[in-house]
Amino acid sequence: MSRSQFAVYQLKKKPELRNLLFRTYEELAQDQIPVQVKNYEQVHLGTMKPGETPEQIKKELEKKQPHNYKGHAISTSDVMILNDNGITTVYYVIKDAFIEISDFMKVASSENGGLTKDTVGYEIEGKDGTWEVIDYLLVEGKNYFLMEHEQYGKDVAYVVLDQNGNVLVDGTYNGFDDVVKQKILDSLHPPVQEQTEGYKPKLDNWQKYMENGEYLRSAEITEEANYNMIDGLRNNSAPKNKKKRPKASVLAKLNEKKEEVAKRSGQKAMQQIMGQDVERTKK
Repeated sequence: MSRSQFAVYQLKKKPELRNLLFRTYEELAQDQIPVQVKNYEQVHLGTMKPGETPEQIKKELEKKQPHNYKGHAISTSDVMILNDNGITTVYYVIKDAFIEISDFMKVASSENGGLTKDTVGYEIEGKDGTWEVIDYLLVEGKNYFLMEHEQYGKDVAYVVLDQNGNVLVDGTYNGFDDVVKQKILDSLHPPVQEQTEGYKPKLDNWQKYMENGEYLRSAEITEEANYNMIDGLRNNSAPKNKKKRPKASVLAKLNEKKEEVAKRSGQKAMQQIMGQDVERTKK
């Protein structure tokens, strides 16, 4: 089982740390400025081959930068931490040189139940027996410990604890593998659930009322039947009645015209008959 891994740390992007950027370790030592993890952030965490050197790792990163690498190319003032099968070494980078330093990582104190790399006889809540630290990992300034059962050893799955003794991974046989490291990163940066494009939550009437603006709300208030009908749409008022003039039928107009013609014809015939009767009477 390989537990070899490495981490790259770079100075945090803060104004007060600019004077530390790209300075050699000798310059910092002359000014009595310590290299501390609190001023750095982890930009990459990866696996390494057992026995691999920082020079080799740097060259590999320069050839092909991993997709999860979050910083600039490794250069002066960066820090590399190599954990080669449980043996951790910290290097301060000066261009292509690497100076081994010992004051970068500060493992949590054992006071108040805290863990250190030398912790033994530790009792984990809810588990039988005692446990000891066999490996540890520094991620973004926080320590994580691989615990092995002191009585049963490798016959029992390892447990990963944070520096306060909280169980992060309950049961792993592969140490700080990629799965465990991802769980550590997820605990530090919980993934955010993305909403699909165009998604819009359903709004209640009062939310629609607030969303559609003062002008439309004022118009709705005057027209809707009650306030429960204010929903951002002017569609709940009763339709206004419009008086429509009935269209005259063409056939009716034709019949009406015929009646008028008939009446006129009848009156002329009657007048002729009455005229003839008058003439007869005179004779």
